[in-house]
This record gives sequence, C-alpha cells and structure tokens, in this order.
Amino acid sequence: MVTLTFPDGKTREFEAGTNALQVAKSISSGLAKKVLAVKLDGELLDANRPIEKDAKIELVTAADPEGLELIRHDAAHVMAEAVQELFPGTQVTIGPTIENGFYYDFARDEPLSADDFEAIEKKMGHIINRNDKFERLVMDRDEAIKLFKEMGEDFKAELIQDLPASETITVYKQGKWFDLCRGPHLPSTGKVGKAFKLMKVAGAYWRGDSSKAQLQRIYGTAWASQEDLDAHLKQIEEAEARDHRRLGRQLELFHFQEEAQGQAFWHPHGWTLYTLLQNYMSRRQREYGYQEIKTPSLMDRKFWEASGHWDKYRENMFIAEVAEEDKHLALKPMNCPCHIQVFNHGQKSYRDLPLRFAEFGSCHRYEPSGALHGLMRVRGFVQDDGHIFCTLDQVTDEVKGFTSMLKSVYADLGFDDVMVKFSTRPDTRVGTDEYWDLAEDALGKAANASGLEVELNEGDGAFYGPKLDFVLRDAIGREWQAGTIQLDPNMPERLGASYVGDDDKKHTPVMLHRAVLGSFERFLGILIENYAGKFPLWLSPVQVVVATITSEADDYAKDVVARLNKAGLRAELDVRNEKINYKIRELSADKKIPVIAVVGKREAEEGKLALRRLGSQGQTILTVEEAIDTLSAEGTPPDLRS
Repeated sequence: MVTLTFPDGKTREFEAGTNALQVAKSISSGLAKKVLAVKLDGELLDANRPIEKDAKIELVTAADPEGLELIRHDAAHVMAEAVQELFPGTQVTIGPTIENGFYYDFARDEPLSADDFEAIEKKMGHIINRNDKFERLVMDRDEAIKLFKEMGEDFKAELIQDLPASETITVYKQGKWFDLCRGPHLPSTGKVGKAFKLMKVAGAYWRGDSSKAQLQRIYGTAWASQEDLDAHLKQIEEAEARDHRRLGRQLELFHFQEEAQGQAFWHPHGWTLYTLLQNYMSRRQREYGYQEIKTPSLMDRKFWEASGHWDKYRENMFIAEVAEEDKHLALKPMNCPCHIQVFNHGQKSYRDLPLRFAEFGSCHRYEPSGALHGLMRVRGFVQDDGHIFCTLDQVTDEVKGFTSMLKSVYADLGFDDVMVKFSTRPDTRVGTDEYWDLAEDALGKAANASGLEVELNEGDGAFYGPKLDFVLRDAIGREWQAGTIQLDPNMPERLGASYVGDDDKKHTPVMLHRAVLGSFERFLGILIENYAGKFPLWLSPVQVVVATITSEADDYAKDVVARLNKAGLRAELDVRNEKINYKIRELSADKKIPVIAVVGKREAEEGKLALRRLGSQGQTILTVEEAIDTLSAEGTPPDLRS
C-alpha cells in the first residue's frame, strides 16, 4: 500500500502501482475526466504513471498552469504528426512550448506557408478525434539512435547522441507516431481539445546556430477552452491595431532607419509627447525630494571594472577605443557608477542622508539586431534613473516613499493595475552572502511595510542586489515590467562611497537604484499602445486643431490658433481646401486629435467655436474665451491641478 497526502492535508491509502487517473476516479468520475497529469512530491508526471511510494499528490487539470502547458506541449506533438502525414519526408526537430502557445521546427526542402495551415489544422483535428493514448517508452541509447537514423530523423539522432550519459532516453507514442521526448504528456491526444490555431511560419536555424541547417518554424497557440482562444485572438487583433510602430508613423511621432539601428528619430509631435512626460516626471521627483543631476555618457573602463559591470555586463556595452592614449571607454549602459561619482565629490555626513539623485540619463546597450522591436527594445534610450544613498535603517521609509510616488504616477498615466515581483540573488553576483542576506531581509521588510503583495521571483535579482519590479497591466490586459527599486550594498563600497557617521567614523551607505518608468522610449511605446494613440488631453502632442469650413473663416481661424497657443494650449491650423467632413474624418480617425474646433463664416462673425470631441458625434458651441477656459482646465497635467 502507498499513502497519498492531498493538498488539503488529508491522506488516503491505495494499492501500490495505482495511477493518478485511478486515484481521481475513486473520488469522482467527473474529476477523472478532468485530470491531465499529476504532481508527486512536486514532480510533474504522466497521469498513468504507477505510484510506487508514499507521496504528496496534486491532480493537475486544465485549470492549472501546468495543465495548460501540457495542452500546448501535446498540441506541438499533434502538429508534428499532422505535418509528417501531409508532407512525407519532412523531419521533425524541436518543438517546445512558449508563452501563449508552442512551435515546432521542421526540416524540409520545399517551403511551408500559411496557405498550408488549413490542411494542417484539419489533420490535427482528425488526430485529436482519434484520441490516441500517449505511451511512455524507455529505450536503450544506441537502439534509439539506430531507430531514428533508419527513419531518416537525423536531427533526433543527433539530439540523443548529445544527451548526457546519465540521461534516460524516453520516447512517447501517440497511435503509430512517436517522438523523442522527456514528457510528461496528457493521457491522450483527445485531451488537447480543439481550442488551437496555427499563427505563422518563420525561418530558424538548427539549435539557433546560423552555421547549421536552416529550418522552418510553425508557431501555434492553444488554450483550455474556445472562449480562452477567442479572447486571445481578440487581444492579438487589438494589439495589432494598437501597434506603436504603426501609430508612430500615422501620428508622425518617430521613425527608425537602418543607419541608426535601435535608436529613434523623434519628430516634432513625438518630441512634444516625450518632453511632456519628462517635465511631468521632473516635477514629481522634485515633489519627493530628488535633486536632478546630469552625468557623462562616456566613461573610462576603470569605473566599469570597479563597479563590476565590465565582468558581468561587458557583452551589452558599447566600447570606444582612444588609440592615441591607449584608453578604453564605454558608453554607459546605466547611470549608477556616475551617480556615485557625484556622491563622492565632497565629504558627506550622516545628516546629509538620505540623499536622492535623479537623472534622465542617456544610456546605450547592445541588443542583437533581431531582438530590436520599435521603442520596446532599443539600443539607445533615456532612463528616469534615480539613486538614493542612505543607511540600512532608512531603507524602509525610502521604499515606502518610492512606492507612494510610483503608484501616484502610474494612476496619473492611466495604470491602476500593478503587480510586484521580489527578485532574489542570482547565481552570478558580486558581494558576500552576508551582504545579500542583509539586503534581501531589508528589502523584504520594506515591501511589507509599504503594503505590497509580492510574488517571489527567485534568482532574478540584479548582480549587485535584490529588487522589487513593478508590473503594470494595460488596457487590453497585457503585462509590462516598468518600475523597479533595487537595494545595493555592494557598489557603493566597490566605488569608495562613504559618509561620516555620528560616531565621527567613515561608513559605507547602501544605495537604492530606482526607476518609475524605466526606459522613456519603452514606456512611451507602452503609453501609445495603452491609449491606442488617443491620449488624454494633457498628454496629447496636439490638443486642438482649428479647422475651417470655408476660406472666408481663414483669418479668424489663424487668430483663434494664436489665442489658444498664447493661453498655453497646443493648437494647430487646418485651412486646407477640403470639405469639412473630410477634415474631421482625417483628424479624428487618422491623427487622433482630441478636440477639433470647427469655424465657418457664422462662427467668425459671432466669435465662437464649434468643438467636436474625439469619439463623439455631437458638438458644443462656445466663445473663444469659454473654450480656452474649458480646455486649459482639462489640459492641465494632473499633478498641477488644484
């Protein structure tokens, strides 16, 4: 007999060799139908694996993250079988799960295309309908290599050859088809369900090496229900409509070009948006006691060696050589060593702490060209960087103050749904375990005192200290990591930072690295997509366009624009020889102008404006003075409103 302990703490005895499906059936037949796999003492296994010893048991269903991942894993296997049935001679290589789906890489002389998806999906449906059981087979290494080579599956044979000698070689069968796989799998292909869709085909290299064979990769998505699939496809459709790269061109905000990869060219409207956000952040930081500074972009390698970046971050840095002076300089990938130089200039006392520096620091980091993605992944960016020099006893109050500012800023910018992740020491790090123990304990207590509910993210801290990462959810439910605060007891010591304590002795401060927005470029990309280009009035690069119905109103329109601009509003003029309906349609649908002030002969004679709001069919008639008062109040940044 074996004793199984369930999540609620209750125990039951079963015959040795019983599997999870039988355990579930002993509870209810309905539960047995839902079970996809089992976790025994935390290890995820096939639901039909015999249980031979006492264990803690968790029955996994589609409602669990592990269950959904198995659905996607097996969807990849079903797709691979479908492709090989439809296109004999195709080799299968590797097919993992990814976020929201899966992919499989195929070796085939003829190209696969999206035109093949309908046939592949239909064949996948047939395989799922067959409801073939997944069977786990353990094979001898040499026999497995021989088998796959005889099948013409050279890539699979190579994979087996490269596995460690201690690795158990397992193959999973589904009907007559089988594949090399560690598992686990669902009980049968029928459990995959029909909530899947093939998304795109792309090129790939065997094992990601451009010197090796080129393969064809088919991406798919799979979900536990049709409702979940429909919601995901709707989100993708919405995301495409909100794509900041498309909107950047449409709204004339920025562009990219090959000669400056990963660096944005900001156009007038885009730079207006940029500076509006920067000015807002500057005011908020002053409100919370930060002193703004500016530091060099190019610094001698000795600073980066001392800080630890040269060893831990070198591959991401742009290096400049000065041959005449035999020097190596680096464009800063981050601002922290520079801020320590400012702190080190002149003696500091415990009375000066906490000392808060902030900088809109221009940084450069190498990203592979294939990883670049509009404003979201760039090589040159500005960070709303800040560093707080303080004592360990002051950490809690500083984290509370930062958290208060961050939540207020996010709310002003339209983000109320924020999660927090607590990332602990990584394998590659600087500093002693004693330092890390102190830092993790202090940051954990500060998070608790700040009222934060944190999700533990083990091993993902910065190389110099643990961190709290703030993840916001946008208008269509996507998650973006933005703000961060990191407790660093290491770098100040490495770079010689000190202050005189109340005992008249020198002490090393701790340093809190913090950012609210992170990269300005990336955050602006998030903002553009969150608002779909329809910015609130205070953030809109152009707040009002005065559009004429007839040329008789041109002079009046020019005077109105001048008065609006003088009042501090951002107004532009449209006196094109086009019909007013065309102008309104273009200014609303294409340019996302929040307010269109329509003027004709009558408005000019009466000194009035007909205001049309973005998304509204009606209009409001106001005098110019009334319009200025109304729009000025609405267009005031939230931190400046009374």
